[in-house]
Amino acid sequence: MAGNSQRRGRRLTSKASAPKGTGGKNKDSLAGRGRTLPADERPWHKGYSGTEKLPQRTAWKQDKERRAAAEEGRAPKIGQPGSKDTTWGRGGGRGVPVGRGATGGRGGKPTGRSGPRVTPGRKSNPSKDTPELLVGRNPVLEALRANVPATALYTAQGIDMDDRINEIIRTAADRGIANLEISRAELDRMTGGVLHQGVGLQVPPFAYQPFEDMVAAALEQQAPLLVALDGVTDPRNLGAVIRSAAAFGAQGVFVPERRAAGITATAWRTSAGAAARVPVAQVTNLTRSLKACRDAGFMVVGLDADGDTDLYNLEAAVGPLVVVVGSEGRGLSRLVGETCDLTVSIPMISEVESLNASVAAAVALAEVARRRSVEL
Repeated sequence: MAGNSQRRGRRLTSKASAPKGTGGKNKDSLAGRGRTLPADERPWHKGYSGTEKLPQRTAWKQDKERRAAAEEGRAPKIGQPGSKDTTWGRGGGRGVPVGRGATGGRGGKPTGRSGPRVTPGRKSNPSKDTPELLVGRNPVLEALRANVPATALYTAQGIDMDDRINEIIRTAADRGIANLEISRAELDRMTGGVLHQGVGLQVPPFAYQPFEDMVAAALEQQAPLLVALDGVTDPRNLGAVIRSAAAFGAQGVFVPERRAAGITATAWRTSAGAAARVPVAQVTNLTRSLKACRDAGFMVVGLDADGDTDLYNLEAAVGPLVVVVGSEGRGLSRLVGETCDLTVSIPMISEVESLNASVAAAVALAEVARRRSVEL
């Protein structure tokens, strides 16, 4: 009102406000610490959907939310691990953080960083205990028929019912698996945009056998036989090898932890349930584990197209044996080949260069079983 500009104690300067931008008055302390990551990129948040392994604490949060959602009959409010690339970029492409060059560093200099992309000051402790979601009507139905362990079945609201969906729902109910009906948008989010056909099956992490226990149990048998896989990356090949191992009397299969396929829902399905009967172990160092088998009395034999002897002349087949199968492309690695006591080739009469890893394993295991049935 008129005359107020002359009142005693009037303000002579504009009112100070908080500094503009994220953090308010603490903005200066956040300088240089990078952008605030969204929930699906934070390894410590239950909504994490990154490609890196979950910290143990985050896995516990997600399991707690899953249980609560199952009791309340709703979809769990958690992320879908593996559906979003959260690794540091190298040479451009996905995973390059905002505000950095294609090389991943400031001014075009490589950072040399790898692993989860997290805000500075945060640490991520990886965990393997994350569930997998198997999607698609045929894969889900085949997994249920093969008795793949499962913790929940997700179906989209308004899904078109056909014979496969009816059998999926009926089989899941018979096995006591919770059927959670969620929106199609929620299922899209959980699967990371993968074509799911309105259905998804959540399977728990596979329980691997300790390697030492598997070796000890094998040695208690009359004819100890183990199978080792060197860099086999296709889970279908892994499942097929496990199925052959069960068919021909092997007491276990072991694979490397890194750069190799593990037991996923796909491997479970391909094994036709054999993964529940044949112990599978993961080892940190395959070469060291093969040497441990040799020290325990096993003969280590590697399958190689240029092997020292052919499979039909393998006299060691009747004793404690480890059959090593190489990867789909390069076969046995150099160190693994040098660790083997013997390399064995499979005789072939055609011009075919090599066999698929799982087929080669089946042929070798069948011949070992045949010789043992005759001589033991």
